[in-house]
Amino acid sequence: MSAREWGVLFVLCGAIFLEGIDVAMLNVALPSIRADLGLSTAMLSGVVSAYVLGYGGFMLLGGRAADLFGRRRMLLFWLTVFLVFSGLGGLATDGWTLLVARFVTGVAAAFMTPAGLSIITTSFAEGPRRNKALLVYAATGAAGFSLGLVAGGLLTAIGWRWVFFAPVILSALILAAALPLIPRARASARGRTDVAGALTITVAMLLLVYAVVRLERPAEGWGWTAAAFAVGLAALAAFVAIERRSPAPLLRLGILANRPLVRANAAALLFAGSFFAFQFLITLYLQELRGWSSLETGLALLVVAIDAILAPTLTPRLVARFGNARVIAGGLAFATLAYVLFLPVTDDWTYAAMFPTMITLGLAFALTYGPLTIAATDGVAEHEQGVAGGLLNTNFQFGAALGISLATAVHVATLTTASPLTAIRTALLVPAIAAASALVIALTGLRKPEVAPEPQLVA
Repeated sequence: MSAREWGVLFVLCGAIFLEGIDVAMLNVALPSIRADLGLSTAMLSGVVSAYVLGYGGFMLLGGRAADLFGRRRMLLFWLTVFLVFSGLGGLATDGWTLLVARFVTGVAAAFMTPAGLSIITTSFAEGPRRNKALLVYAATGAAGFSLGLVAGGLLTAIGWRWVFFAPVILSALILAAALPLIPRARASARGRTDVAGALTITVAMLLLVYAVVRLERPAEGWGWTAAAFAVGLAALAAFVAIERRSPAPLLRLGILANRPLVRANAAALLFAGSFFAFQFLITLYLQELRGWSSLETGLALLVVAIDAILAPTLTPRLVARFGNARVIAGGLAFATLAYVLFLPVTDDWTYAAMFPTMITLGLAFALTYGPLTIAATDGVAEHEQGVAGGLLNTNFQFGAALGISLATAVHVATLTTASPLTAIRTALLVPAIAAASALVIALTGLRKPEVAPEPQLVA
């Protein structure tokens, strides 16, 4: 790659690293935030859910906006919004200010992330160069989440507000580098914008993510949860009907005929769900059951970040030799093994007993995250790369929300009749089953070679 291409990749890796580290640092700081601001459990949960709602609800719209109105413009504008509202979160003196700040930050990430991904897929020619760029990009995002756990512990020890101020500083640096390095490109918008489609899919995603988040509290208001699911599904059905008739659809439904793309998105949803469910449960185990500090917990998970080294070095060679589908299947097999290895956990396990799960999970990330990104964008026309990126990130985010909610629901339900350790063991079945299901989906792609259908231009 040329120096200019490396510069572009550096900026975009910085943006996805920012998104990963921001989420991870907040999760570690939650107990300190609750203690300082006097937040109720419901408000604290709402602060976390607000980001998920903004991110998951607007991701698909963000992907299409990048295609229509310019990827560079969307990246820079929403990176600025991310910066401003991260700062607002750091200045918050009550729960509602923090909730609004996190919701808008999530919306900013929903527009920023697919814009960055589509800049990569349109700046690097399809093949080895793009694959290498995507693997470096994906590894950086995963490393941001892993390193964020450690950084969050360190910053929280100084003061939880630095968990918000640190992303402000990082955003400003990325913005300063992006202005000269990201090339200007003409926006591809033409004709009418699909306003009806944008409204219905955003309402559908907001309600569905909200309903999934409510699963965390199974004893509270099943009627509202069921209503949110029902209205969300109805809005989704309305969106499909609108897209079938729209002359300029937000999402060309024909893209879903690309079976590798659909398979990659389904596997991404389950893979993200499995990891975030496991991260939630191991945090409960280490901090609440074992009494480890937030910093010790972050250090325990740090080895998972080995994928930041392996993904750009080892994974491209494996993809070139064995093909994308086989590498993804291998990664998901490692993920399944990692969670199964943790199922017999006891209340006095040493870190040596936990280490096989951590290192295996790092290998799983190295072999799965980047290749899934490749599979979800291969064979997609340039003018739909933003939509493809939006679909993938929507499934990652929706999967994360679903995994955490299901693990929480199982954990809470089991606690009523069993010990805390038994509840954690039972809930650990959620990530194990999710990863195994993703593996089954990936293995269907090994039955015979497939050629992605050629996307058609929309008049």
